[in-house]
Amino acid sequence: MCQHQPPCPTADSADRESARLVAHHPEQGWSLLCNGVLLFEDTGELLPDGKIIAPHRPMGAGAGRVVTAA
Repeated sequence: MCQHQPPCPTADSADRESARLVAHHPEQGWSLLCNGVLLFEDTGELLPDGKIIAPHRPMGAGAGRVVTAA
């Protein structure tokens, strides 16, 4: 699919999210990458072959901590 030089990472490579944007629709929560990957704002992905990659947000400072209101 990609015509860039050097070519973008393929949809099945580990760094697939670094491919160039083809379409960006933040109001709808998705972007289409040059390698055919649909990237969603929740970090989920839909690959060209139909495979679904579950959201994988990074754990930030304080993530996973339970806070109870007084």
